[in-house]
Amino acid sequence: MADMAHISGLVAAGEQTSPFEHADVVTTTTHKSLRGPRAAIIFFRRGKRRTVNAKGEVTEVDYDYENRINQAVFPSLQGGPHENAIAGVATALKEANTPEFKDYSRKVKANARRMGEELVKRGYSIVTGGTDNHLVLWDVRPQGLTGNKLEKLFELANITVNKNSVYGDSSALAPGGVRLGSPALTTRGLNEEDFAQVAEFLHRGCQIAVALQEKTGKLLKDFVAALPDNADILALKNDVEHFARKFPMPGMPDR
Repeated sequence: MADMAHISGLVAAGEQTSPFEHADVVTTTTHKSLRGPRAAIIFFRRGKRRTVNAKGEVTEVDYDYENRINQAVFPSLQGGPHENAIAGVATALKEANTPEFKDYSRKVKANARRMGEELVKRGYSIVTGGTDNHLVLWDVRPQGLTGNKLEKLFELANITVNKNSVYGDSSALAPGGVRLGSPALTTRGLNEEDFAQVAEFLHRGCQIAVALQEKTGKLLKDFVAALPDNADILALKNDVEHFARKFPMPGMPDR
């Protein structure tokens, strides 16, 4: 069994190694790099498989995944289907089977790589030194920070990041990393040069966090209490919003 939740869109585009030749059951969500609605898919192998007993005799037996998985999902674990979600998944899968989606997936990887490189240029540490997919895991422990502090600060600047544990962490509640992704901004039309600007915004936010922590101390509650009405955060927010107006959300008119 294998799960490809984060990279399923890249797998569909041929930009990541497929798990299907190695696993009989493959699971994925559909709302990450596949760019669909919040849902999930279970793939299972059909047909016959060869077995060899202790005497060396070869027989063929049917894979028995289909009924067992279907019964486990419904009625065992799940209620009625959501037709709107099913339609959304179908639309995402149709889109993933186009040349445009493959081009988009290449850009997703290139943009993530550039974002990681720009952070490294500014002296930051990226787990594994870089990225081969759509994610960048930023280790902020060298700056004396935690991921949850940066998550709170960036939220006020209209930048969405996720706190994330990194190797050596002792607590998932105060992790030492921040997870960054490129699919959403790539969908809005940002290219590699634009992601260099995104990295600059991230750098500014981190510097604000370092300065603020020097005043408030290490406790999260004191750090969070000092965030509202911070002039540097408000200035960062204004710059982020001005930059973002050049890239309207898909399906929404320019403003």
